[in-house]
Amino acid sequence: MKGKTAFDADVLIYAAAAGHPLGSRVAALFREAGEETAGVGSVLLLPEVLSKPMRDDPESDETGALLSLLSRINLVPLDGPASRLSLALSVSYGLRAADAAHLATAVSSGADRFLTNNRKDFAKTISEIDIVYPDELPPAE
Repeated sequence: MKGKTAFDADVLIYAAAAGHPLGSRVAALFREAGEETAGVGSVLLLPEVLSKPMRDDPESDETGALLSLLSRINLVPLDGPASRLSLALSVSYGLRAADAAHLATAVSSGADRFLTNNRKDFAKTISEIDIVYPDELPPAE
């Protein structure tokens, strides 16, 4: 998949789960990136993705897999302009704060697509960035 991908939390959780049918498609993006970063995401991915597994078992395979994936993403802070964009996106699309922040980070960082499985909140009608769902990615080999 050419261009810059921004990641939502759910798809990273899938990618960290061994054998997850959608996760294997997402994990393939990381393999294809080789030594390069696989994409971009909000720093909010850290608490959103890691809080539960680190509470449950910081030494678990799940925690390790998530840390590995997150280390391959350029984590972008939610600065002033992105925060204002987040507000505008929240108002326009009825997004909750964290979802709007993830989307605003994707848009403000110049990503070409936002990869999420949250079809309820991230419809294809969002015009600021292409919304891509994991089942639209090629099957992993």
